[in-house]
Amino acid sequence: MGSYLHTMVRVRDLDASIAFYRLLGMHELRRREVPDGRYTLVFIGFADNAAGQAEIELTYNWGQDDGYEVGTGFGHFAVGVPDVAEAVDAVRAGGGKVTREAGPVKFGTTVIAFVEDPDGYKIELIERP
Repeated sequence: MGSYLHTMVRVRDLDASIAFYRLLGMHELRRREVPDGRYTLVFIGFADNAAGQAEIELTYNWGQDDGYEVGTGFGHFAVGVPDVAEAVDAVRAGGGKVTREAGPVKFGTTVIAFVEDPDGYKIELIERP
């Protein structure tokens, strides 16, 4: 059986992106500089990539500072957090963008919120006590 490893997104400001994901409790797991290809890869996630934990690969192409189009096919990342309201407060305090406040999902009881990273990628926060 296979396993889900990571999702890659291109970012225009690697430091700003790493700082944003730290607000959600993620940290840098590993980094790879590729001077010949003029890019840097940073893998972020939780718990030093414990079994079953997918990662996000942040790809910074050197000199590509104008940004990228997110596209209409991409929806969002989903991240489980123990307290969605607390995570939203941390994102807001860190200068991040909150697009949906913490509250129950429509027609349900699961508490969710939506935030955006510095490149406009949407992250759904789902309460998992």
